[in-house]
Amino acid sequence: MNAHPPMPGSGQAGGSRVPAGGIDCDIHPAVPSIKALLPYLSDHWRDMVEQRGVHELDSVAYPNNAPLTARPDWRPASGKAGTSLEMLRTQALDGFGTSLAICNCLYGVQLFFSEDMAAGFARAVNDWMAREWLDREPRLRASIVISPQSPEAAVEEIERCAADRRFVQVLMLAMDEMPLGRRRYWPIYEAAERHGLPVGIHAGGAYKHPVTPVGWPNYYTEDYAAQALAFQQTLTSLICEGVFAKFPALKVVMIESGFTWLPAHLWRLGKYWKGLRMEIPWVDRPPVEIVREHVRFTLQPVDGPPHPEQLERLIDHMRSDELLLFSTDYPHWQFDGDAALPEGLSPDLVRKIMVDNPRATYARLTETVQ
Repeated sequence: MNAHPPMPGSGQAGGSRVPAGGIDCDIHPAVPSIKALLPYLSDHWRDMVEQRGVHELDSVAYPNNAPLTARPDWRPASGKAGTSLEMLRTQALDGFGTSLAICNCLYGVQLFFSEDMAAGFARAVNDWMAREWLDREPRLRASIVISPQSPEAAVEEIERCAADRRFVQVLMLAMDEMPLGRRRYWPIYEAAERHGLPVGIHAGGAYKHPVTPVGWPNYYTEDYAAQALAFQQTLTSLICEGVFAKFPALKVVMIESGFTWLPAHLWRLGKYWKGLRMEIPWVDRPPVEIVREHVRFTLQPVDGPPHPEQLERLIDHMRSDELLLFSTDYPHWQFDGDAALPEGLSPDLVRKIMVDNPRATYARLTETVQ
């Protein structure tokens, strides 16, 4: 993110304009307030919210007033960024010539300790998304928000929402109560694979444990930077616990994970896998091959070097042109103007990132939704 406010219409240094027709794999419509969900909650949970005074659930990743949470030109005059469909149309869809965009709602149902309440809120968020956004804008698709506190309830919600073909993914957070490869979560992956839905793992956490391996930090900057470590551990867990061996058709999308850490991390993981593979015999091929087949990464935030030749070399180290998916991360402040693509990408790679890779990852994007 730039340290200084952008000039109107200017692109971030090192960025390039986006050609029209791309598929944005990560935008963030926001629940305006808990009151907006009341019509979508069951009578029981609506009464519970009103009687207990349940507070807002905005704390999974982005504090509302942090500069990173929304670009100055994407903030409304009042209220939370991302709550206006008209602004989203103008800024995120028309602004980038987007053909389709996947909505990832970060309203923190994962924060509840009550499994039942979490499931009730997940259902309400998904119904709110369908009625208030998908019904009103044909270019939008969405991820199914689930409550991983109860895998059984999460599977029920996947089954319920999967019938609506506008839901194209299952959404989880990178930092949950335990590493995401653990068998506790396998029913979720089974349901996702059965319905042809990728599992999107987004930056953020349930905050049931410290966000760093050595305890709680003092500052949000530390929390935000630690997300990359969480994604590295999550990827390692999915591979080593055997998720992709058990579910060979499953796709996982790392959302807002960054990607420059990937080559070094896979080199290190592959090195130790060679020496320790007797412990995990179901990992029967190098981790880098598993990642190329099963895992994708959204583009923004681009955490690469500012010089095009260095970024090109880094992407070459990933040894695949199929791993990256275009995203703007709207309304979060990852770039200025319309410079959502870093400079130095070839036209062929731009086409892969913006259209071909998303369509290959999300089978439902190729369908005509009535």
